[in-house]
Amino acid sequence: MPRKPPTVHGMALIDKPSGMTSHDVVAKLRKRFNERRIGHAGTLDPDATGVLVIGIGSATRLLRFATASFKTYEVEIVFGLETTTLDSSGDVVKRHLMSIDEEKVLRGVEQLTGEIEQTPPMVSARRVDGRRLHEIAREGGEVERKAQPITVSAFEVEATPDPMIWKASVSCSSGTYVRSLGADLGAFLGGGAHIRNLRRIQSGHYTIDESLPIDEAPLLPVEELVRGMNRVVLLNEEVRPIENGGRLASDRVEGPGPWALFGPSGTLLAVHEKRGGRVVPSVVLPAHH
Repeated sequence: MPRKPPTVHGMALIDKPSGMTSHDVVAKLRKRFNERRIGHAGTLDPDATGVLVIGIGSATRLLRFATASFKTYEVEIVFGLETTTLDSSGDVVKRHLMSIDEEKVLRGVEQLTGEIEQTPPMVSARRVDGRRLHEIAREGGEVERKAQPITVSAFEVEATPDPMIWKASVSCSSGTYVRSLGADLGAFLGGGAHIRNLRRIQSGHYTIDESLPIDEAPLLPVEELVRGMNRVVLLNEEVRPIENGGRLASDRVEGPGPWALFGPSGTLLAVHEKRGGRVVPSVVLPAHH
């Protein structure tokens, strides 16, 4: 029998190219690293580019912490044209005669900043009753969607030589649809809009400057996936209980968590979280990762 290749554990930071789904990126990396367990934190549309955080092997279990983080995007908003997909990949369904006034744009941006509610677009990957919305939309269907609370911490705009095209930079919570922000801004101005050239330049603690093409991105240590998390270095006598799924004493941690627990040698052993006022293990990693 052929020997099974050793399991690969770690992470990669990919600058996703246009024209590929996030799943396509995962499929290519499965071949490259010869590892089946690969996942990503935060889907990017096929047309979108930029930072895609990848977990490999046991690191896939840490991806939910990266998925939940804030993200920053650069994008162009095209006023006057509405499309089926709210971005430039769709068909134009409405044209508006609009005069774009900077003061009004800034007022609209202000309305869309802070803690707001947003209805997921029909072209999104969100599931309703077990089906992705974009699959239903492709069949010509539409279902009722619940508005979701999101946070837009920064929404900055800049005019371009074309009065109908504005550049924007958006920092937002996980689950925010930037294309919906563009469409909502167009509606606020009395017309419509769509987005183009969406690029994610930051995902949590990871930036575009350290992201590389699929074939060039190096395998980074699992420990990189807890960057920015509060660290606790375990005492020798704490290592064995933690490796076996034991709980860390509450007086060993500060703040709201989660906490990355490292052995004395610098290896990540577990991540603990606070649930119901108690510190509990969320992820326990295999000793050799």
